[in-house]
Amino acid sequence: MSTDDAQSDDTHIDIADGIDHQVAMVMDLNKCIGCQTCTVACKTLWTEGGGRDYMYWNNVETKPGEGYPKGWEESGGGWKSEDHSERQPGEIPEKERYGGDWEFNHSDIMYDGSDEPLRPQNVDPEWGPNWDEDQGAGEYPNSYYFYLPRICNHCTHPSCVEACPRKALYKREEDGIVLVDQERCRGYRYCVEGCPYKKVYYNAAKKKSEKCIFCYPRIEGEGPDDTVHATACAEECPPQLRLVGYLDDEDGPIYKLVEEYEVALPLHPEFETVPNVYYIPPYAPPQHSEDGESIEGVDRIPREYLEELFGDRVNGALDTIERHRDRVERGEDSELMEMLQDKNPAQQYRLGVFDDD
Repeated sequence: MSTDDAQSDDTHIDIADGIDHQVAMVMDLNKCIGCQTCTVACKTLWTEGGGRDYMYWNNVETKPGEGYPKGWEESGGGWKSEDHSERQPGEIPEKERYGGDWEFNHSDIMYDGSDEPLRPQNVDPEWGPNWDEDQGAGEYPNSYYFYLPRICNHCTHPSCVEACPRKALYKREEDGIVLVDQERCRGYRYCVEGCPYKKVYYNAAKKKSEKCIFCYPRIEGEGPDDTVHATACAEECPPQLRLVGYLDDEDGPIYKLVEEYEVALPLHPEFETVPNVYYIPPYAPPQHSEDGESIEGVDRIPREYLEELFGDRVNGALDTIERHRDRVERGEDSELMEMLQDKNPAQQYRLGVFDDD
């Protein structure tokens, strides 16, 4: 493999001790249109009612932005160093930082003919999921934003698991999915404090912690048609920006994007949890002058901001993507571009490769 085909031949898969295979996801941020179809799919399947109204196991944030819950990136949690010997102190976000689960005047508008605008009833909300949607940053003519879908990262070294004194959180041996044992959980919320991504939630009605389960019943083929399906957020996505499979499947696109080409990166690697959800960073056109001329060499999305999200490796990832885009424009082949554009479900969702183990 030439240096143009991959950044490095020195690949290494970090899988937690005692885990057979690690399920993983890659999301291409260049495809996300912020339609929230993934959010709705997850909400209707897993978190409707029962104390889960405020929960969004999957959410799509506008970046730059405060996110959900508000200011989660500054909430602490994770590990102090890569040896995972000491946890980083964190905090439990107040309910207001998640936003309310409001009742809207749907009935008045849709059935009673009201001319009022759609709005929450009997409340004056000050924050909620997607409150700062599409705001972004920068100034005309170079304002910018992009969408960031988020689920639980099912980390290789999950600080939420270490934080729980009841050992209610654990990684499944067969696929590394992080789950909450509802029988052991007592709702202490140390897991919420410990997760730096704030993707563990407290159900006040049940007094238990709950979180994304990576749709494991679908992966196990327990759906109505008794066949294996990818996560609902992936299958329902209109632009098909998610790849679902196993990090240690060396013939699959996830392994190649993460380990060979090194263009799929974890979010906030400095948290040291080693996420198993990866992102293809957003590739944007250059800035423009006020008369509409391109300013070559000046990125629309500042590299410094992308480094804050994805670490220093984002520079190499974007350079590799640009090099392969140029290769395709010259009429040459690029395995990388083919993988990022492949719409074959057998390649997008490689979930049966280890069934014979």
